[in-house]
Amino acid sequence: MIIGCAMVTNLVFAGLFGILIPLTLDKLKADPAVASGVFLTTVTDTVGFFSFLGLATWWFGLGK
Repeated sequence: MIIGCAMVTNLVFAGLFGILIPLTLDKLKADPAVASGVFLTTVTDTVGFFSFLGLATWWFGLGK
């Protein structure tokens, strides 16, 4: 259950930032094809890590 919710959260953020990062880089006159991969990988890894650990902490009540 926790892994499934974390995966859905990660997919939503990956889709959102997969759209926003290239558009932002294009506005800043940077090449989105080259630079967006690094930023998107960082965002998805970070969100995936914290969503999984945050949901597990909440589920098992370790944050009390």
